[in-house]
Amino acid sequence: MPRLILCADDFAFSRAVSETIVALAQDGKLNAISCMAVMPGWHADSQLLSGLPKHVDIGLHLTLTGEPPLTPMPALAPAGLLPGINALGRRARGSRIPLDEITAEVSAQFDAFFAATGRPPAFVDGHQHAHALPGIRDIVLKETARRAPRAWLRNCVDRPRAMIARPFLGKAIGSAFHSRGLRAAAAAHGLRCNDGFAGHYDFTSDYAGLFAGFLRQPGAMHLVMCHPGAGNRAGDDIADARPREAAALRRLPIADMAMAAGLAFPR
Repeated sequence: MPRLILCADDFAFSRAVSETIVALAQDGKLNAISCMAVMPGWHADSQLLSGLPKHVDIGLHLTLTGEPPLTPMPALAPAGLLPGINALGRRARGSRIPLDEITAEVSAQFDAFFAATGRPPAFVDGHQHAHALPGIRDIVLKETARRAPRAWLRNCVDRPRAMIARPFLGKAIGSAFHSRGLRAAAAAHGLRCNDGFAGHYDFTSDYAGLFAGFLRQPGAMHLVMCHPGAGNRAGDDIADARPREAAALRRLPIADMAMAAGLAFPR
């Protein structure tokens, strides 16, 4: 039976975000958590993951934008802060990214994940989908195949009719464009990808009202990203959306909605 993977991104972005995500997973509202091992609170926050049900996948949310890196990156982050996704995307598409720095940073984030959890990630993706950018994706695929060969990769491509059936088509098309070719590249490394991808919206609309739309035309391994949380960390562009998403996920009968869409959830 096709299954729903409802994945909360940005674990360790702040303690309040981490605590909110774990509480939702414990309540059966999530079955995947994507972790920012680059964050200062990652090691402490990772201890919250130890008591979660076994069906909750714990993955690595590679962070190559907007945060201080773990390694020296004088060419990409000369002031000690990684660039935004638009700047990184322009450099990647123009083959103007320091691949040696990216390689070292990706490896360091894998190391940080292993050090805190004692295991490889169940899946690998990227903050703001930076893992799919040209040049960067090759590094991510090689490192994942070497360090976590059983992990799956987030693929943001979906069938056109599926994207048309869901909210915020423009955002879905943009993500799919940047991820084109990723599935084939992952397969060449012996790695799997999700089949179906949703969760795009503007971070201001009614999340509860949109959620059913994310389940339309699902794939066999249908991944829906979400960003629940709490608190108000400086520099968080979606701070207002996080508690709204959390409240909606607590309230919605997600397992029933998944079943109505022909999807198994949470297991």
